Order: sequence, then C-alpha cells, then structure tokens
Amino acid sequence: MNWRVLITAPYLLPVIEEFRPRFEAAGIEIILMPVRERFNEAELLPMLKTIDGVICGDDRFTEAVLNAAPRLKVISKWGTGVDSINLNAAARRGIRVCNTPNAFTDAVADTTLGYLLNFARGLSEMDAAVRRGLWSKPELSSLRECTLGIVGVGNIGKAVARRARGFGMTVLGNDRAPIDAAFVSESDLTIMSLNELLAQADFVSLHCDLNESSFHLIGRDELRRMKRSAYLINTSRGPVLDEPALTEALAAGMIGGAALDVFEVEPLSNDSELRMLKNCLLAPHNANSSREARRRVNEATIENLLNALRESQ
Repeated sequence: MNWRVLITAPYLLPVIEEFRPRFEAAGIEIILMPVRERFNEAELLPMLKTIDGVICGDDRFTEAVLNAAPRLKVISKWGTGVDSINLNAAARRGIRVCNTPNAFTDAVADTTLGYLLNFARGLSEMDAAVRRGLWSKPELSSLRECTLGIVGVGNIGKAVARRARGFGMTVLGNDRAPIDAAFVSESDLTIMSLNELLAQADFVSLHCDLNESSFHLIGRDELRRMKRSAYLINTSRGPVLDEPALTEALAAGMIGGAALDVFEVEPLSNDSELRMLKNCLLAPHNANSSREARRRVNEATIENLLNALRESQ
C-alpha cells in the first residue's frame, strides 16, 4: 500500500531527513509544507485532496478542511492539545485523531517555576536596572512566603504543584474535573473555587485545556478579583485568557504582572500592546522546549501515524 502523508509539524520538519527512510520503508510519500507557526483553514483547504495522513502542529482542521480531504484517514498531532481539530467532524468522517499525552510535562512545569522565581526574586527587573546604571535593591519575596493558585490540575498542574511544594509554597487548586484524592493528600493541595483562588493567590498559573468551558476563563471580572500585587502565568493555551482584558489590567496596574508563553493569535502581532508593557514577560510558545521530549514526541507521532494507516487497510 502506498500512502501520501502531509507533514506540517514545525518541530518535526527540521529533522525530517532522519525519519525519511522509515516512511519510505512503510510505502509512504511525504509531502513537506514548511510553516512558521500553523496553517489556517484557507491555507489547508487546497492541500488535502490526495492526502491519506497528516502529521500536524496546531493547524486549524475545521469541518470544511476535513470535508475537503476525501482520502484522509488519520491526523497525528505532534504534542498534546487537539483543540485546533474539529473532533466531532473527524469522527463523522471516520478520521482517526492521535496525540502524545503528557509529552512536555516537565518542560512546561520547569518554565512555570522559572517565571515564579523571576517574579518573586526580581531577576529580570534587577538585571535591567543595573544595565541602566542603577544600584537599587528592591524588596523581594521568598517562594516560601507566597501562595500559588493552579487552574487546571492535570499532569502539568500536578507537576507544578510538586515543584512549588518543594519550595515551601502554599498551593491552591481549581479544576472542573475531580482532582485525584491521593494527589491532594500527597501535595497538601487546597481545592477551592476559582473566585476564591484568584482572591488568595500571589501567583495564578493556568494549566487547563482549551475547550468551550475554558475559553476566556480569565477575563475582566476574574482579573479584578486578583490581588494588585499578584502575577498571572499562562503556559496553557492563549484563548484561555482574554488578552485585551489582560492588557488593560496590566496597563492600569490592576495586577502586578504576567508571563505569557501563548497568545490568542500566534505569532504575536508586531503591533500588540503587550510588547510595550514592562510588567509582562513574553515568549514564543516555547515552554515545551526539551531536546529529549522532542525526540520522544517525534518517535511517538510517527508511530501513531503508521499504526493508524496500517489499521485502516
């Protein structure tokens, strides 16, 4: 059997030659489409007419795109989140959707702790001040003195909680799904409503999936409930956070600051007001960066694709 597979996953494309013999041995012709971040619906529509399988990143597989792919049998997502794929439409067309759960837990949790330490210890702020010729000594906090609120206590949220407890932080948790009782006991996690968590936390870190219930989960009302000294960290998905509301809150000093690895539209536009705010740290959706994790995900994503194609015969 010969198959045609479209590859658009940004992290797999640079190392694709390493895996080309594996595709060829399986009778697969690979079609490479370099992409800066992701393809939208209009860009994908003309690509899929003769494609049997896809290895993708966060490309927008809408119902219209899937309807334009008569041969498509499998979408193998590079990474965990599948919110960019219309799962209901895929199921109706018999298209299998695979992903790699728990792929980047450690990397994202480490990034989150990096932001916590930076804000608590004033690292980037002091660096900038010294470079300007200043020698001021701001009053800082130890993490042991702080409370962390985790919104979304899945694999990554749990990993962040364990790290935070290692620093002696008080850790609060909120999740729409039940949180494992054994983990709650192990981590000394205090479960509470979102509003209570926002009011009590010195740091609020978002780790929830993107779905209908989490879209703009944090908006103007939620930001108003946070302490004026609190920091918001988002390493989950951009649309979990109402970006214009956050921009207004940061500009008005409603909260202390924010760290964003993800955005509602990526890449972040050059004219985004967030770029002008000194109390906001920005990153290019790279909290998952880890050489070892990327190697594992490359292997798992390809294996998911090959298994699904074989099973479709």
